[in-house]
Amino acid sequence: MEREEEYAGLGKNSQQRRKVRSRGCWLVVVVVCVVLGLGVLVLALTLGLTPAPLSFREEFTTRCEAFATRFNKRMECEQVWSVFESAYVGKDPCNVPMEAYDALISVAPFEPACNRMMFWSKTKDIVHEFTEKRDCYVTLEDSLLGFVLDGLTWCGKEGSNETLTSGCPGWTECYNNTVRSFWNRASAGFAEAACGDVTTMLNGSIAAPFDANSIFGSIEVQRFNAARVKTLNIVLVTQESLVTDCNNPSLRDLQKELRPGLKYKCREVAEANISACASNPETPCGACW
Repeated sequence: MEREEEYAGLGKNSQQRRKVRSRGCWLVVVVVCVVLGLGVLVLALTLGLTPAPLSFREEFTTRCEAFATRFNKRMECEQVWSVFESAYVGKDPCNVPMEAYDALISVAPFEPACNRMMFWSKTKDIVHEFTEKRDCYVTLEDSLLGFVLDGLTWCGKEGSNETLTSGCPGWTECYNNTVRSFWNRASAGFAEAACGDVTTMLNGSIAAPFDANSIFGSIEVQRFNAARVKTLNIVLVTQESLVTDCNNPSLRDLQKELRPGLKYKCREVAEANISACASNPETPCGACW
């Protein structure tokens, strides 16, 4: 009724009312078309402004260049990429031994950082929380190759020159899979570069902090050179409810694995204390444990 009364107020002539209605309808059509047109334009602009996801190669080289900028180093990232992909492209993803990455380690070697090298096992989050806030220790993931490939998955397949990022074998699916072999080889290289006093964070919230089958136990410990490494300092990261301590049998097994002449020390440190120390730059790193 309200719209009829509004039209009626314009005059009693029915033809005049029809003209008004006709103009009103056309106005509605025009408004609807404009709104729809603007919506399509906004959608097109939005889609056009959304960047396409990076390919694996682009992700690799972008991270490599970011590393070079961050640490003011000259890097031939395309060359590093070329050597990297030659390790696995065209190969069975379950038949890429760690030696396949030897050439990659040669073009991007690990630099010794005496007294500052940090190893870890089942403590990745707390270790990187600490090293990201404090620059007194470096981990494998702070090296070029570790920085570039941390968190990524890749593999090749026989008869193809592609790098795949899906459908690759999982960590335990086969031993010589593409990703596992890389981290085994990189860990070996990082451990071989260790010198002075080295530090390792182990998880004190599990029954056996040292696992002889872990990368730390089976690869890194085996490559500590007693002529270069003086002391292995174990930081046993504990929670409020202490599960284990430095007298744990697995840690005694660790001591037996060390080369003669390499000293061993262990200290239990609460995770909360490590986090607090990481956030306080005024506290010397050595005082954190």
